[in-house]
Amino acid sequence: MATPYLNRELSWIEFNQRVLNEALREDLPLLERVKFLAITASNLDEFFQVRIGGLLAMKRSGMKKPDASGLTPARNLSVLRERIVQMKADQYALFNGTLVPALARAGIPLFTPQELHVAQSAQLSATFDDLVFPLLTPLAVDPGDAPLLVPALQLIVACRLVDPETKAIRQALIPIPETLPRRLPVTGADGTHAFLLIEDLVAMHAARLFPGENVAATTTFRVTRNGDIAVREDDTLDLADEMEDVLTARRFSDTVRLELRSDAPRDLARMIREVTAAGPQETYLLDGPPGLASFMELAFLPDHDHLRDADWPGQTSPAIAPGASMFDTIAEHDLLLHHPYESFEPVLRLLEEAATDPDVVAIKQVLYRTAKKSRIIDALIRAAENGKHVTALVELKARFDEARNLDRADELQRAGAQIVYGVKGLKTHAKICLIIRREAGHLRRYVHLGTGNYNETTSRLYTDISYLTCKPEYGSDASLFFNAVSGRSKLLRFQRLVPAPTAMKPLLLDHIAGEAERAKQGLPARITAKVNSLQDPDIIDALYKASRAGVEIKLNVRGICCLKPGDPTHSKNIEVVSIIDRFLEHARIFHFLHGGGSKVYISSADWMTRNLEKRLELMIPIEEPALKRRLVRILDTFFQDNTQASLLLPDGTSQRITRAKGRKPFRAQEHFHQQAKKAAKAREHERSMTFEPHVPAE
Repeated sequence: MATPYLNRELSWIEFNQRVLNEALREDLPLLERVKFLAITASNLDEFFQVRIGGLLAMKRSGMKKPDASGLTPARNLSVLRERIVQMKADQYALFNGTLVPALARAGIPLFTPQELHVAQSAQLSATFDDLVFPLLTPLAVDPGDAPLLVPALQLIVACRLVDPETKAIRQALIPIPETLPRRLPVTGADGTHAFLLIEDLVAMHAARLFPGENVAATTTFRVTRNGDIAVREDDTLDLADEMEDVLTARRFSDTVRLELRSDAPRDLARMIREVTAAGPQETYLLDGPPGLASFMELAFLPDHDHLRDADWPGQTSPAIAPGASMFDTIAEHDLLLHHPYESFEPVLRLLEEAATDPDVVAIKQVLYRTAKKSRIIDALIRAAENGKHVTALVELKARFDEARNLDRADELQRAGAQIVYGVKGLKTHAKICLIIRREAGHLRRYVHLGTGNYNETTSRLYTDISYLTCKPEYGSDASLFFNAVSGRSKLLRFQRLVPAPTAMKPLLLDHIAGEAERAKQGLPARITAKVNSLQDPDIIDALYKASRAGVEIKLNVRGICCLKPGDPTHSKNIEVVSIIDRFLEHARIFHFLHGGGSKVYISSADWMTRNLEKRLELMIPIEEPALKRRLVRILDTFFQDNTQASLLLPDGTSQRITRAKGRKPFRAQEHFHQQAKKAAKAREHERSMTFEPHVPAE
């Protein structure tokens, strides 16, 4: 009997559908709905660049081998297109039929050129002359010339031009620079406020770019190109230079999607398809403006808080005394932080304190995705300038963050930091920072280990776990990890940390098999895990075997899940839920009952083959009893959610969990937020009741 295995790409589409379902909810504030719609569009952009791009490359190479779900690349692309066409239709039905009218009622109207008053048109004309016209560079389309290199993911206005004297017709393109805002505010003389899309403004004034010709017709389109282009590491002498070549190649690689307005004139549509080399399979007709991801900026408009969810600011962990040194705090006890409910600020403080602490001699850190204006990188630069030995492992293969990582690596290097550009053949995805400090004549190692990136921006939007410790075993392992990475030596067995690709997958399989064996012996056996994605066939097969043995398995999988739940033979004891809420679920937490001994881990890795076999990852055992219990409670809480949770179904779709009659609403993220507030308030009250005597100075 074949092992049931859900298609990876279709599973991802169903995750994006769950995000779109949030945008469809009438009970959510308007700008939250706009945000969720924009997220679905941004998700699809990346999906086309990576997954569709990869599948098209396989199809064009003639590959016909089916994947684990039984679909060949060609069949997979066909099924995906049908599903995506439906999703696109749902997106634009929501945008045009619900959100745009609601925005207008809320005082945020998106006008068409025909709706502008005379005064508004005049104001926008001045805006075009001053801010837009100088940045535009039109491209002539001539069938006799070499093919045009149309840039990816930029809005482009296509024009039909007519010479009024000769009646000759030609066509041209106007790429709109990404530095220009998508929406342009305008206020008419009558006080009416509105916004106009940048492509509409360019189309209105396109004639300015073509003196002596009339603009007879225009339309807007956007092309997506294959981003699944890898560095050729085997023959690369300079990884940074090679990565710059990859970034250039992505801008002009094969077309994987053409977004074209459905009302585009036929001659312009035909020309656009030819220029972009987009066939029928790559062309998606839209009933509205391309690039819905850019409408994310609407969700953060100032002075519209009433159209958003109330803010949930991160709380200070009660385990951290105000003003206390982070080194003193960690030396006193291990810290476990649940972000964003508990602020990421202690992690930033630790690095900023280390940068100026005269006793700190070295800092070693992995940087995967950092914020645009990163306090972490600024702290590392200061540390290097202060004479500390700083080693930064900068992962240049962090897809779509490569350019930023190259720039910041240059800054670090100029400050005197030692830069390591990842590991040949592997992507470094571990979240680890090691600080070495001289204390009482000895060196002490402080370690931060986490599930999320060192990015203070996403730390307010993603749920993650941080673990901070100065236990010698963890510090020793951290040193071995960095030595192995920078010295390109083997990842030997550590005392505590469990690295991939060498040890993590075997240990996970061993733990799953152990639960199965205990279940066969009639002992309690349970696995509870939270991951972003579950795809690895070996892990899935092991979970199926454990289920058949009677192990109770609860999985919280945010996105891709190739395990088929609800199969009476393989997965009758497996429950899979997914939670989509205001924060992106990003933490990875694993709990194995282990005969009552409870093995509890946090990890940077999902249960995907790429994470377990092709990346440098870390799984961190949490051994402090109180911290273990807390993580288990966090895991269990997700399975109580009857507000934002969806149950994955055997066909790969999902169904929102409905509240049983008489049960109170329970929302996991709100529970964690309230819990963090109460803990912080209780700690503050406790401190206010504690009297500290003044001690005379000696």
